[in-house]
Amino acid sequence: MKILITGYKGMLGLDLVNILKNENQHELILTDIEELDITNIEEVREMFKQEKPETIINVAAYTDVDGCETNRELAYNVNSLGPKNLAIAANEIGAKLLHISTDYVFPGNNIVPYTEEDKIGPQSYYGTTKLQAEEFIKKTMKNYFIVRTAWLYGINGKNFVKTMLNLAKDNHEISVVNDQRGSPTFTHDLANAICELIKTEKYGVYHVTNDNDCTWYDFAKNIFELANITVKVKAITTEEYPTPAQRPKYSVLSNEKWNNSGFIPLRNYKDALSDYMKLELANE
Repeated sequence: MKILITGYKGMLGLDLVNILKNENQHELILTDIEELDITNIEEVREMFKQEKPETIINVAAYTDVDGCETNRELAYNVNSLGPKNLAIAANEIGAKLLHISTDYVFPGNNIVPYTEEDKIGPQSYYGTTKLQAEEFIKKTMKNYFIVRTAWLYGINGKNFVKTMLNLAKDNHEISVVNDQRGSPTFTHDLANAICELIKTEKYGVYHVTNDNDCTWYDFAKNIFELANITVKVKAITTEEYPTPAQRPKYSVLSNEKWNNSGFIPLRNYKDALSDYMKLELANE
């Protein structure tokens, strides 16, 4: 399969590239901002017509949730307009598009995992731009996959796990929010799921995260336990840790549709974290 990946230098992008290369049956066109400006429709059209990819995987995004509140033009261009351009150009050449979305499209007031059909209502500008992208794609084409995921961490790039490990080097006590709940997701596991999905024609919206859920506080405790680090973790409320963007209090996504569609269920987040920590600690 001829696959064009946008944002390939990011945490998820690099995992995707490694898995697809190992499959040894695809021609990969790797793009980041230097190779392709997805906010420029003519540039996107030109590359698609020239390269003729069969599948486009869009992992390019402006993911600084707080930054999106102040840099709104950049957030809109990258997170909303960019995916719209990709959808238009993909539709013109008859290609599939897989787009990564987020738990932030939901208001975060559920008490049970969100399904793909649940009422949306982003509480941050980041979530708003990601929802706009979903709507643009749905209006523009039929052969799309939208994958909503959450709480990503991986070997490549900054993430919560690395932040906690770094904080533990200089602090005896770390305060972590204990009233936001979600499903930590290893980018390697998500990348494997994406690579399976694009081989099908099971189009639509999917929620894909590692199984089970926890709070950021629980997650931090798990990290330190696996790293054999003794540090006091203090549970605090969201109000005690104010941020420019509002975070969903509850953003657990239901993987039921994914599991019922014949795909392999993603493993428990604790098992994924355990494997990740071995890699992370080996790199130190």
